[in-house]
Amino acid sequence: MKKLSYLFIALFSLSLMTTSCREQKTTEDKVEDAIDDVGDAIDDAADDVEDAVD
Repeated sequence: MKKLSYLFIALFSLSLMTTSCREQKTTEDKVEDAIDDVGDAIDDAADDVEDAVD
């Protein structure tokens, strides 16, 4: 029974270590991603307008 308890404690500790090491995005990274998305959307819209003109 004691070994089983140690096994559960070890697995719980391992799961805590792996889930807490996720990379977190900063506000600056989120803003840069949003700016890139807007730029891509503008390029796509410009291409659509160019295709409509042709």
